[in-house]
Amino acid sequence: MSFESLSPIAVTLGDPAGIGPEIIAKAFRDTADDLSGCFVAGDVGIVRSAAQAIAAAGAPALPVVLIESARDTCDVPPGCIPVLQVVAPPDAPIAHGTISAASGRIAGDCVVWAARAALRGEIAAIVTAPLHKEALAAAGFPYPGHTELLQAESAAHLGRPLSEVPVRMMLANDELRTVLVSIHMSLRQAIEAVSFDGVLQTLRIAHQSLGAVLGRAPRIGVAGLNPHAGEGGLFGSEERDIIAPAIAAARAEGIDADGPHAPDTVFMRARARADRAGEFDVVIAMYHDQGLIPVKYLGVEKGVNVTLGLPLVRTSPDHGTAFDIAGSGRADASSLVEAVRMARSLSRGR
Repeated sequence: MSFESLSPIAVTLGDPAGIGPEIIAKAFRDTADDLSGCFVAGDVGIVRSAAQAIAAAGAPALPVVLIESARDTCDVPPGCIPVLQVVAPPDAPIAHGTISAASGRIAGDCVVWAARAALRGEIAAIVTAPLHKEALAAAGFPYPGHTELLQAESAAHLGRPLSEVPVRMMLANDELRTVLVSIHMSLRQAIEAVSFDGVLQTLRIAHQSLGAVLGRAPRIGVAGLNPHAGEGGLFGSEERDIIAPAIAAARAEGIDADGPHAPDTVFMRARARADRAGEFDVVIAMYHDQGLIPVKYLGVEKGVNVTLGLPLVRTSPDHGTAFDIAGSGRADASSLVEAVRMARSLSRGR
């Protein structure tokens, strides 16, 4: 089956003051086969400027083609960037590396459009270029990031309260996958968020979502919260009182979960190598940085962020807006390309 015969994948623009438009243009220029069947949900002018900015000396910029609907993606000639205009063009040029409500509005509106299109079944998946959380807040969006915005859109579409659309963040590369119990909150709040229900729900979501991808029940390793996984209660009781009972409940449901394991070694045990598979298919991490640091250490350029639990497929690069290098032409599009590949695989699985 060709990519073109599948529903198209929308790549949202990201914050136009960051590297989003640049890595999108680079991905279409350098890895056209991987981006086949994809289109940009954004602004034609911003994408055209990015394509011109990265054009090699003496070479023409990659053509940008305005499409009228997502289904027109397959009609765009090879060697072009198809763009669907889903936002109002900015009133003034967006300055690179600058936080603004204008850029936050563009980034957020692109995601809202893509979410609604995916929920209507018009597109197969969403790949989101990075947005800036401060700019998003400045634009008036009441969400700290993509995950919470997509959760809210999904809940509204389904007519359910947010509590009935639980989501989790998974970070993945070729060597390691991690799923987080909590996402964007302070460390103090994250520790307080380690609850029996939260851990069990995370195990259920990871089991169901990864099982669909792997075609079998995933082997799930669970990290403890405290050093040495609490050392029998000497360094904290969360493992004994909360995490272990949640694992036992998950195992009673047929989920292949094991732990809690010492957080400083469980990720090494799960890491896959060229000569052998890891001991676990995924590690459940208790909070944001506990799970993201090991994946990012292995290489941000290959990492992919996947939102689990949504009634749509959403992936993104495992990095931010990189305001410090935006507009310089130095941004690496590898993680975006990996996110497209992951989105295509997940959408086929669904």
